[in-house]
Parts: sequence; structure tokens; C-alpha cells
Amino acid sequence: MPGRRLNIDQPGTAAVARVVAVVGGGPAGLMAAEVINRGGVQAEVYDAMPSVGRKLLLAGRGGLNLTHAEPAAAFRRRYGERERELTPLLDAFGPAELREWAYGLGIGTFIGSSGRVFPTGMKAAPLLRAWLQRLRAGGVRFHMRRRWCGWAHASGQGYRLCYATPDGREERKADAVVLALGGASWARLGSDGRWFDVLHAAGVALAPFRPANCGFDVGWSAHFRERFAGQPIKSVVATVIDLNGAEHRRRGEFMLTATGLEGGLIYTLSAILRDTIEACGSATLRLDLLPEHALERVVGELARPRGARSLASHLQSRLQLKGAKVGLLRELVSPAAFANAALLGAAIKSLPIVLSAPRPLDEAISTAGGVCFEGLDGQLMLRAFPGVFCAGEMLDWEAPTGGYLLTACLASGFAAGHGVLNWLHTAGGNVNAFSDHPESE
Repeated sequence: MPGRRLNIDQPGTAAVARVVAVVGGGPAGLMAAEVINRGGVQAEVYDAMPSVGRKLLLAGRGGLNLTHAEPAAAFRRRYGERERELTPLLDAFGPAELREWAYGLGIGTFIGSSGRVFPTGMKAAPLLRAWLQRLRAGGVRFHMRRRWCGWAHASGQGYRLCYATPDGREERKADAVVLALGGASWARLGSDGRWFDVLHAAGVALAPFRPANCGFDVGWSAHFRERFAGQPIKSVVATVIDLNGAEHRRRGEFMLTATGLEGGLIYTLSAILRDTIEACGSATLRLDLLPEHALERVVGELARPRGARSLASHLQSRLQLKGAKVGLLRELVSPAAFANAALLGAAIKSLPIVLSAPRPLDEAISTAGGVCFEGLDGQLMLRAFPGVFCAGEMLDWEAPTGGYLLTACLASGFAAGHGVLNWLHTAGGNVNAFSDHPESE
């Protein structure tokens, strides 16, 4: 793998005098721990679950999408309103650095036909296993079943963090802290957002959690739900108008569910759809069911005499339109339109689907909201609390699936880890930031 070697690949220092608590064992926390330990400072990882990396393992069950190979400018635009804040993080640890890092773990990568980057074996488990082996060999220590519940009164230098454990309350001292506690989706894997109230009570600026990369409710009829839930809709173009009047078009596929729609194509538009629903009460998604055919051709084929054949047979033979796509038409188009070639053709080329609500937060692949960048410095340290850094999905940003989520989580962990090292070197950790704050639970 060509390119410069990353700082985290350099040997660590065996003898350390300071300890950094990394709270959260997802990709961002593990990356921060690696950077810190390689910088000669002891990293101690705490996680509420029995093992680390659980969300990473589940996300990679069908093929771990590490990052994306599109040009840097297009890649950065995927982060929408937070492009400016995330650009310096991605400049330091972006797709190229991520692939080089994986190669250092003995994991090769390849670029798929869509531009997505995968490990050669496709699975997350070998990468996580190699990573944990390297972390442990480098001296990173892990403390499982430790749920962070706030700070005790600080005294002197550093911080005393409180954890709920199976054996009761536990307090541990640290010279600095990296919080990488995840968002608020997939609670069963540890990302339950319970940290939100702790930081809110401490006065940290937070944005409310919102679902991202999520499905949406439609309100199907019982017949449609029973007949077509679980079936894919492939090779379509979806169009939506955002709140500023701009049109967004994406090609792809999605899945019909018992409650509405979900899947890759829906996820790419989910932020726009969610924001529109919040502002207007509903959002309209328009589907081109036959994007390879012009409207004139569709109408012409529909107008051909069909003799004794049923309309279903006519749609299949003339336009290869069948199954769930025809089911959608039956569900959403009036019977009168089926008798009019022009009206039916218009529906096939621009079928409106009204979405009433995003699916619940815990069902979302990721979440928007969390710690606001405005309360952080350029190294992801909380301005109000020196020595406390934040990373990963607990920050207020969002991105579509396709490798963008994992890349930004790792990049933020990389930045927070280096931020800790810089802060300990320049400030010496000589603060007592939480001495005036009451104990948090």
C-alpha cells in the first residue's frame, strides 16, 4: 500500500506516567486509545458492554464498508452542514489514511463497482480482532461492564470518573478524558444516548438526537402490507424537493416494509425527508419506476391494444413492469388512472409517496444531534472543560451510509487522540475543571 506511514504505527513508549480514560469502545474510542498509547501515555478504555466494537461487528455482518473512493471534494460534501468542521479531521485521517491503517493491521482493501471500499475478506471480525490484538500488545487496557455515569468532585490534577459496574459504583482517576459514547440508535449494542443527560446537566451545548439513515412510515393498506412487505424495489430514481426548493435525485433501490420504506436509496435522502417532515408534517417522495424509459415511450407502450390480456400482463410484456412495482401503482394510483394511458404513464414516471414520519430513533442506522461543534476547539476538546475531548457519533454530525460514517468516526478519534497528547504536553493537565460541579449520576 503506497503512501506515508501514520503516526499511530510508530512504536509506543513502554514507561508512562499519565493515564487517559477513553470512555466508549467503538471505532472512535479505539482509534483515540491507539493514538494516545502510541504517544507514550497510558490509555484505559471503559465500556458498558461485555466487549468492544459491537456495532462495528453488526454493521459489517453483510460486508464491512470501510470508506469510499470518490474524489475528496465530493466525499467532504457528504457531511452536509458539518462539512466545514469535519474537513480538517478528514484531511488528517481520510479514506487513503484509513486504507493504509487497515493495511498495517494486515487487512487489504479493494474498491467495489460503486466506489465503496471493503476489506478483502468483507467481514468486520478479522479487522477488529487484529486491531484489538495490536492495542493490547501496545499496552492499552480494557475495562468492560463499566457504564460511565458522570464525574465525582475533582481534587488536584485530573478527573475522577464514576462508573456503574456489576459490583456497584466505581471511581477511577484520569489525567484527561476522551468521551466516545456513540449516538442513540442500536441501544442493544451500547449506543443508548444515556450520556446526554449527564453532559446536559454539566452545561455542555447539545443538539437533540434525531434519526439519520432511517426508514419512514407511509401507512399502507392491510392488503399491500401483507402482500409486499419485505420485497425490494430495484432500479428506480427517487426525487425529493428540500425546504429551500432544491431538487435532489438519486438512483438505487430500497425495501418495502410493513410500515413504509427503508434501505440504501431512502437513507441517502433521509436527512432531507426528516427535515421536511419536521417542518411540514409530511414529505413527498416521487419515484420513477422506469428511469431507463422516457415518458413518451411509456405512454406509447401503454396505449397499445392489449386485446384479451389483463393489464398486469400488458405492463409486464410491454414495459417489464411487474410484482411489487405494480403493487405500488395499485396502492397509490386511482382506478381511473389505470384506464388512461397518459395518467398511468405519468404515475409510472413520477409516483408520489407521502411519508408521514421517520422510524423511531433506536431503529436508525445512525443519529444526528449530540455535542455541538461550537462548544469544541479544533482538537475536539470541550472549551468549557479543559482535558475532556469528544469523538465519534456523539458529536452533532451526520452522513449517508457508504463508508462515510465509519471514516468520520475514525477521523474524529484520531483527532481527539492527538488533541489529548498535545494538551497534556502544553497544558500539563494542570486543571481542576470539575471541582465546582456536583457529582453526576
